Amino acid sequence: MSNLTSTSEFLLLGFSDVRELQLLHSFVFLVMYVTAVTGNLLIIIAVMLDHHLHTPMYFFLMNLALQDLGIVSVMLPKAMANSLLNTRSISYSGCVAQVFFYFFFGGSDFSILIVMARDRYVAICNPLQYETIMHRAACIQMAASAWIAGSVYAILHTSCTFAMTFCSNQINQFFCEVPQILNVSCSDLYLLEVGLLILGCTIAAGCFIFIIITYVQIFATLLRMPSMCGRKKALSTCIPHLIVVSLLVFTGVFAYVRPPGSTSSDLNILFSVIYAILPPLLNPFIYSMRNKDIKSALLKLTDFGRSPQTNAVKILLEKLC
Repeated sequence: MSNLTSTSEFLLLGFSDVRELQLLHSFVFLVMYVTAVTGNLLIIIAVMLDHHLHTPMYFFLMNLALQDLGIVSVMLPKAMANSLLNTRSISYSGCVAQVFFYFFFGGSDFSILIVMARDRYVAICNPLQYETIMHRAACIQMAASAWIAGSVYAILHTSCTFAMTFCSNQINQFFCEVPQILNVSCSDLYLLEVGLLILGCTIAAGCFIFIIITYVQIFATLLRMPSMCGRKKALSTCIPHLIVVSLLVFTGVFAYVRPPGSTSSDLNILFSVIYAILPPLLNPFIYSMRNKDIKSALLKLTDFGRSPQTNAVKILLEKLC
């Protein structure tokens, strides 16, 4: 097979050759994208505008929403455009950008979830020192560390992936997914990228175990709490975070821990949608269901025009001005 290192574009897997199905896929992705963007933007704006949410936990939640917003924006707009325009192409630089930003936002996302677990541990297991430990500067440093970790992870994967030579430019996925890019590589450097993926999965597994151990300690502390009201309030902040972490980890396992070559192209797309799009789509709803503070802030945010004090648009414009 000829060496296609100098190719100017890649060809992504088409959803279907039937025009009506292409438009249907585009519409479904549009609904998912608008839902994810709306949900995460509401969380971001609510945390920014409601002074009751100016705490470390909601500061980290706002960072998580920003990262989820980035993840869905990396792949869905291009997939929708390809379906609408009846094309499969993505430029070489566009593919590089997809790989970089997917790992950047994905790595930062998981890092901030670890920071959030630490925040809940200090708040519940060591409440008297919470303000001393989780002060403003410390929170900013932890959030910055999460973003930096994501950028380092993205640079490593992107540089290793596109240092390879390719024997084909056809990627069996609707976006530039690294495992599918490795399938069209004809360079020994792919072993380095495989090693990075294995290392990343190992670190993620270790971090997940750390989060589980942290929550075992948190729940042990909650069981000793004399106040049922305090216990319920603490659970309302812990359960959504634990669900989000589990959703992210188990959808990733569901997508990758399966025999190679055992699934069709359609199932590969389904698995990718489940692990790459479902968590950013559901996270705002998960955090809104049991959290009274978020519910209250969102109700104020959507209470347009009923009173000047609760008009979120007016408050936002005043802050920007």
